[in-house]
Amino acid sequence: MNIAFCVNRLGLMGLGGALSSLIRNCSDQSKLRIWFLCAGMTSGDKERISRLLDNEKFSGAYQYIDFDPKHYFGIFASLHGDWTTYGRLLLADIIDEERVLYLDSDLLVEVDVMKLEDFNFEGQILAAVGGGRFKYTLGNKFYIGRVGMCPETEYFNAGVLLLNLKVWRQSQVKDECLTIAKKYQGALPSHDQSLLNILCAGEFAKLLPAFNCQWEANKPKPQVADRMVLHFIGSPKPWDPLGFMLHNGYDVWYKYFNHEWSAYYGQLTFAEIVRIWHIRRSYIRCIMSRIKAKQRKVIIN
Repeated sequence: MNIAFCVNRLGLMGLGGALSSLIRNCSDQSKLRIWFLCAGMTSGDKERISRLLDNEKFSGAYQYIDFDPKHYFGIFASLHGDWTTYGRLLLADIIDEERVLYLDSDLLVEVDVMKLEDFNFEGQILAAVGGGRFKYTLGNKFYIGRVGMCPETEYFNAGVLLLNLKVWRQSQVKDECLTIAKKYQGALPSHDQSLLNILCAGEFAKLLPAFNCQWEANKPKPQVADRMVLHFIGSPKPWDPLGFMLHNGYDVWYKYFNHEWSAYYGQLTFAEIVRIWHIRRSYIRCIMSRIKAKQRKVIIN
């Protein structure tokens, strides 16, 4: 079973929990082969990932592949000046296999991924958890008004994707996505997630809802199933500064806490300060929501 992560240094703090949870909840981890697409990572970063895998007694295989996301995708809309997320589009060129499970680094995998080993794509290029609609998305005016998507067409979050690499190559998905990206250069609301949703136009195989349960900081834990892939969308994340106070998922994430990993990647670097500045409004909304919730409790009592 092939697993892929596209990671830069800012994503490493979350990656620790994603890896530990993936391994601990897998029924046969010896069958896993993990591919790390590394953007701007050092040899020391890779050594620490290897050490984490050793600590988890990982018995599968893994491989590091360096890539420069700006070189490939720098003309397109970035996420706070970063293009790492577009690396998903390169997986079919890099992994000479028939399928791969792509995972974001900001999640916990509390399901057994081996359940997807024999998944039937029914000819589709990918499988994802659906349920969204273009009319409810961030950037719905762009999708509906400019691209011409039907408001009711189904939309997916791309944090967990099972890719049918054989059909992906046959359909030249990467080239199709790049053509769309060039047409709407700089305007994509959700980067490569936008590209894949526009290309699929609601036609994709469906993963069970438990494989991508989105969890925002102020929301209660999703109650989709007993075992889920918990996807910490938005900001702050549980591992962010003040995350232990602001994110309701902190205790769940802490179950997979690795002291050595967190001691290194939990440091407040200049890059992290820049990121906090970019997401400052999310912090303010989260704090204000907490204050209002406490005020309501006081009034009720």
